[in-house]
Amino acid sequence: MAIKSVSIRIEEEMLNKIAYIADYEGRSVNSQVLVLIRENIKAFEAANGVIEGSINPDLNVKPTRK
Repeated sequence: MAIKSVSIRIEEEMLNKIAYIADYEGRSVNSQVLVLIRENIKAFEAANGVIEGSINPDLNVKPTRK
């Protein structure tokens, strides 16, 4: 499985808030964003049907360290 990198533009206050939540949950900001993405995919698929693809959003997919 290929791991891709994405950059986003985000207001500083929003970044600070997501960093606070991530720290509270014991995660990095990157991991917290992945949690939010997985939750969004699961909700979408529950309402609209499964999106074609081999990755199950229930899985914790983390890139391996180099």
